[in-house]
Amino acid sequence: MSTVEAPGKTRAQIRERTLRRDDWRVYPVTTLVIFTAWVVYATIRAFWGSAFYVPQYHYLTPFYSPCLNEICNNVTVDGHTGDAAEFGTFLPAATRGWIPFAAISLPFLLLFRLTCYYYRKAYYRSFWASPPACAVSEPHGKYTGERRFPLIGQNLHRYFWMAAFLISLVNTWDAVRAFHGKDGGFGIGLGTLILVANVVLLWLYTLSCHSCRHIVGGRLKNFSKHPVRYWMWGQVSKINLNHGRYALITLGSLVVADLYVALVSSGTISDLRLFN
Repeated sequence: MSTVEAPGKTRAQIRERTLRRDDWRVYPVTTLVIFTAWVVYATIRAFWGSAFYVPQYHYLTPFYSPCLNEICNNVTVDGHTGDAAEFGTFLPAATRGWIPFAAISLPFLLLFRLTCYYYRKAYYRSFWASPPACAVSEPHGKYTGERRFPLIGQNLHRYFWMAAFLISLVNTWDAVRAFHGKDGGFGIGLGTLILVANVVLLWLYTLSCHSCRHIVGGRLKNFSKHPVRYWMWGQVSKINLNHGRYALITLGSLVVADLYVALVSSGTISDLRLFN
């Protein structure tokens, strides 16, 4: 019986430029534009250093949570003063403009998304063209996999997921605090609903992660002996089907939440109050 040798350290070769008959360029080009626009917006807002908190209603933008700069304390907007720093501060005010206020959460969230299985597919195709699409000739001559720097860091995704899980708890606390009335006590505004919707979508994205699915139901030899974990694995598996969709939707929900808080905090618009 003849044997077939394993392929060498080269990409699969396609003689034709592409075997596709559809407009396969739409996905990588669209992804490139969306991701680039989001990164530009998020970077500007992360270093903006103002219009991040509405003390009257306890609205804190997710881009600044948890807020760790000294000026997160005693934030005054329209005569109302409050503290956006729920977990203390260690960044001096002098770092404003070159260190994000959320210096702990943002790096981990960025690494969580960079190593996410969906995002790997998206930016490999759109930014690296490696490959640009299925059944399209590979422009790169070599492929070493995720065994060398920097792509070996992709294997740390499960640990970044753990950090993202903890940060999602912080975002949940921010959403709970947003149920604050203008006269104190309980209240609901449009900002409250936006922050709650954003955190629900963030949880869907975080819990639908492949690493979460493995953590919940992995390393089990018999599901019948672990009914609780089996049920949890089944629920995570259901939302895992739309993991890529949640990954994109949360980019939009983060921008909407941040932009709304910024507009209200800057006095550009007033919060639409539904109760108190």
